[in-house]
Amino acid sequence: MRKLANDELNRKTVDEYKKVPKIPVVVVMDNVRSMHNIGSVFRTCDAFLIQTIYLCGITATPPHREIHKTALGATDSVHWEYYENTLELIKKLKTDGYTLCAVEQTDSSNMLNNYTPSAFRKYAIIFGHEIYGVNQQVIDECDLSIEIPQLGTKHSLNIAVSAGIVLWEFFKIYVNEGKTVYQ
Repeated sequence: MRKLANDELNRKTVDEYKKVPKIPVVVVMDNVRSMHNIGSVFRTCDAFLIQTIYLCGITATPPHREIHKTALGATDSVHWEYYENTLELIKKLKTDGYTLCAVEQTDSSNMLNNYTPSAFRKYAIIFGHEIYGVNQQVIDECDLSIEIPQLGTKHSLNIAVSAGIVLWEFFKIYVNEGKTVYQ
């Protein structure tokens, strides 16, 4: 086994990336305050061919030095938009045919390990504020909530970690169903 050099990874240029078909998933960041989390989510969305990131409320927008530290250029490749009001955005996404999915602990959460997304649906995955989570008014409009099972002493994960876990599970469905090009 030999570690590959960077030039052996065959990474796309930003222009090539923008032309590649994306999976029918968008990310909504509902009042996320940490710019490091925002940058990390951009990188994850780049890796998994996410269509769009919607930055809402107090969520900072590029260009910003603190976002760039963790995004490492993904703000140039991933399409993003800013909305002041998360509730208005998700109502629009619902009208556009997206299944709205809050990543949140609710009284009717679907445990991620027991939930299988459909490769024939469009999803809007909503991540909330680091302390307060997804706003209850936003949850009220959602079709479902997904919870990441946790068995330790803590009851939450960092948003960047949660995004990596959840988006990977959705990405796998589209790759396994042949709905996207893996390379």
